[in-house]
Amino acid sequence: ESSAVGVDEINIGMAHRGRLNILANFMGKKHEQILNEFEGGEVYPTNIEGDVKYHKGFANEIETFSNGSIRVFLAPNPSHLEAVNPVLEGFARARQHLLAQGDNSKVLPVLMHGDAAVVGQGIVYETLNFAGLDSYQTGGTIHIIANNQIGFTAYPSESKSCDYASDVAKVIRAPVIHVNADDPQAVAWAAKLAIMYRKKFKNDFVIDLVGYRRHGHNETDEPGFTQPLMYKTIKAHPTVMNIYAEKLNKEGIISTEDFKARVKKFRQYLQGCLNTIREKPYQDGHRPPKAIEKSLKYALASKEQMEAKVDTCVSKEKILELSEKFLNFPAGFTPHPKIAKLYETRKAMLNDEGAIDWGLAEIIAYASSANESIDIRLSGQDSGRGTFSHRQVVLRDFETNEPLNMLSMLGEKQGKVDVINSPLSEAACLGYEFGYSVAHKEALVLWEAQFGDFANGAQIIMDQFLVASEAKWKQACSLVLLLPHGYEGQGPEHSSARPERFLQSCGNLNIQVANVTTPAQLFHLLRRQVKRFFQKPLVVMTPKSLLRHPKVISTFSEFSDQTFRSIIDDDSITDKAAVERVVICTGKIYYDLLEAREKEAASGAPIALVRVEQLYPFPLNDLTKVIDSYSASKEIVWAQEEPVNMGAWMFMRARLEDITKGLKKVSYIGRRGSGSTAEGSLKSHKIEQQRIVFDALKLSCPVSDDSE
Repeated sequence: ESSAVGVDEINIGMAHRGRLNILANFMGKKHEQILNEFEGGEVYPTNIEGDVKYHKGFANEIETFSNGSIRVFLAPNPSHLEAVNPVLEGFARARQHLLAQGDNSKVLPVLMHGDAAVVGQGIVYETLNFAGLDSYQTGGTIHIIANNQIGFTAYPSESKSCDYASDVAKVIRAPVIHVNADDPQAVAWAAKLAIMYRKKFKNDFVIDLVGYRRHGHNETDEPGFTQPLMYKTIKAHPTVMNIYAEKLNKEGIISTEDFKARVKKFRQYLQGCLNTIREKPYQDGHRPPKAIEKSLKYALASKEQMEAKVDTCVSKEKILELSEKFLNFPAGFTPHPKIAKLYETRKAMLNDEGAIDWGLAEIIAYASSANESIDIRLSGQDSGRGTFSHRQVVLRDFETNEPLNMLSMLGEKQGKVDVINSPLSEAACLGYEFGYSVAHKEALVLWEAQFGDFANGAQIIMDQFLVASEAKWKQACSLVLLLPHGYEGQGPEHSSARPERFLQSCGNLNIQVANVTTPAQLFHLLRRQVKRFFQKPLVVMTPKSLLRHPKVISTFSEFSDQTFRSIIDDDSITDKAAVERVVICTGKIYYDLLEAREKEAASGAPIALVRVEQLYPFPLNDLTKVIDSYSASKEIVWAQEEPVNMGAWMFMRARLEDITKGLKKVSYIGRRGSGSTAEGSLKSHKIEQQRIVFDALKLSCPVSDDSE
């Protein structure tokens, strides 16, 4: 039906119940291939871990009843039921952009839900909320609730407060059709109605497919333990196939004998498939349709390729040329007076050799990339202005309230730049951008947390998709996470982006984790994301107080003559042989250490401050060279703001000990272990922060006796 009204592609997201049926009977995956997976016939390279067969995705082109064809894509998913919902929506939105520059009629998203999960999982509502938002809507999603009246072992009355599992869709006023799964023709009619509605109104539609699970929660379950009466009824109830066969028999379309013969023939066919793959190895020659291949491509990268320098430079002349476009307001636009002043300040930053701060460097990274026809999508809570008002890219006319994207005026051939204030969601928004980045691999896609601490609201998306999708499903993306991180005394929910959680998830070159300290470093890091032939997610611990720190600036030469540096040595040390202690750190604490070293009189040998800008993939060779260059040093100190059980210490300790090979002492200086990320009191924070800095620099710390 969708093919007949102009849809070229269907994107499906669903959990694992019924997935093999969808693959075999709808999507045309060969039975031999499915059985081969069950027989353990798949062998993965050592660098690909794979996944169970009922989590995998698939793409194909299938024939329709109208003598046409349509592409279908089933997204891979984890066992976290509804977590795939926003991922699929983001994927579909990107496909709509790639296929038809935003004509959402060409790609149809279909989400299949479980009845208990659709009301029990909050990410379902978060995804539904996208339906009417300009930067997220996909022209109408068809939701199919596989309503089996048993979510796991709980009664419906134990798992939902509403009458119908579909009631959650009332929030977007989507029409709902309740249809009896025992009546295939009624189900087909409901699907046709859904397509007609979507074409006309470009809105979501819900089919509540009311059925049952013949074997309970799974094939090894005993559903009679918890629902004895229902399963007595189900046991006596004929199957859908038998009910429909009887209907066709009464209508004279197929005889009982013909029906039985067809069933027998199909079982023999399946047995033949199984015998075939047991006799000789199955060779999978399937390839996805060419029109979707680009979104599914996967390029394996070696450590050497990930460490290779990438030309991300942009000349001073080009920066000045672009700045004329993104720093000057069009005729008739009235900016907020404070914004006008900020833009004048930014113009002044571009004088002489340049004194470019973090916000301007970030904008130059976007503008220069868009100028090279790269699409950019940045979303998050407050992303238009930036949580800390450092970005100010999407402006509002001070008189009319009309919006203006200052990065939309770079030139006719520029890439599309979307800077989006997202809904107040972490899980669904991050999942959406992940799916978008998977589909649109050449784009620079970024998701920004309001504070890095809030990112943990999307932990399932991080664990099940971001860090593992390449290993499980050969699903590559280059999504960038911007997570504000740094200890400024703002308390436990406004300090830490939990870098330790990302570092614990690092393995087999799956992601990149960085905590950069200069605007130019951020510039090169972002441009590197779209300059390489492979895709890897990037997690960046971005600053807060450093956004306006007088020392956090970069000159034009750092943009035009350098590339990204994973390690930054201490260029203030003139005699490395005189250094006895090397303090290694990452991120904002470097500037606290630098300020104290400059202000406080220190006796004894000079102390070097070395910055680790990229934590993973770990820059072993670069850091080893720097440490070895301090030949007389006796002690290597890792200094951090975070508690000892958090931050990067647990990740760095073994690596530093491996580099020094026991010839130098490796020490930790930072906060003691804690269940909370930071102090709740500004006074306590300042005392502890000063202690850390002074201990690292071997200074006498003027801490009061009540510091305990």
